[in-house]
Amino acid sequence: MSKKLSSADVARLLADPSDSNRADTARKVGQQFTDPELSGAERQIIQEIFRVMVKDAAVRVREALSDTLKDNPDIPREIALALANDVAEVASPILEFSDVFSDEDLLNIIAKKDSEHQQAVARRQQISERVADALVDTENAKVVSTLVQNKGAEISTKTMKRVVDVFADDRSITEALAQRQNLPITVGERLVNLVSEKIRDHLQQRYKISQEMVTDLFLNAREKATIGLLQPDTNLRDVLALIDQLHRNKRLTPTLILRSICMGDTTFFEAALARLADVPIANAYQLIHDQSGLGLKRLFEKCGLSPRMLEVCRGALNVAADMELNSGDDRIRFRQLVIERVLTRFEEGFDPDNLDYFIAKLGRAARAA
Repeated sequence: MSKKLSSADVARLLADPSDSNRADTARKVGQQFTDPELSGAERQIIQEIFRVMVKDAAVRVREALSDTLKDNPDIPREIALALANDVAEVASPILEFSDVFSDEDLLNIIAKKDSEHQQAVARRQQISERVADALVDTENAKVVSTLVQNKGAEISTKTMKRVVDVFADDRSITEALAQRQNLPITVGERLVNLVSEKIRDHLQQRYKISQEMVTDLFLNAREKATIGLLQPDTNLRDVLALIDQLHRNKRLTPTLILRSICMGDTTFFEAALARLADVPIANAYQLIHDQSGLGLKRLFEKCGLSPRMLEVCRGALNVAADMELNSGDDRIRFRQLVIERVLTRFEEGFDPDNLDYFIAKLGRAARAA
């Protein structure tokens, strides 16, 4: 079948103006509008035909027009808006694919139309932060799920955190959010805490185990995953944002700080102590690396950290001074050296694979102190 409207098509339409024939005509007129050889007058005529077709009583006709015009960047904005504000079957193709719309157009659609229109917007190849914010504001699970799975959507850190807060119990949304590229570390930490809390609740409900054991398992899983968010190339600004969030939510615990230095995250360790002591990072750095050892001791006292942890951290800092950490393999080697040089001195028969147990034990001692 020819893509362009012919005299035969016109004759058929006049003889049988059925929905099917009118829809076929809509497709052909829409395809003909892409012809670069059309004169200005011909374009004006076709646009007038569009204005008639967007008012056609048959959804099938308007849907055919929307589907045909969805990839055309030259369609009149008024035609695109008329189709976008139509019923969902008509609106969805042009809302999802057309580049004609401004952010203001899309924001108006989101505010005034139903979830099917909103989902079509959420599927667009590119979505600005403003539009993403408005989609999340709908608090519609299907809309938000579509948005967070869209790699072309620009979603701000603030909006991602709102998604976690509103849809904490929707696994499909939180899992999709967790798999987004360049996930902000503060959002990752909130997801870690969310998952850890669910594990804790499951253990408490299903198994008859002591509260102390549940607490240890919960903290271990959460803190291990939190430190796992830190990478060798994580910048200081992101580390500071993470520490502020942890401190604000009472999750900047002694065991987390201990785990960080045992895993070679000296930047996190230094910034965490600075936050707890409420001193500038530069001051904390000087105290931590004071050759006499008194600076670290005084900083620990100001932070209210256990003296028993002090020697472990000092030993780990000595290991850090002996090597440079540039990759994941370096961190594994660092952990092994900390175990070999430091932790075996504190626990006779220490199992190298049981670092988590040792940290939990120190944590219990610190909580009991």
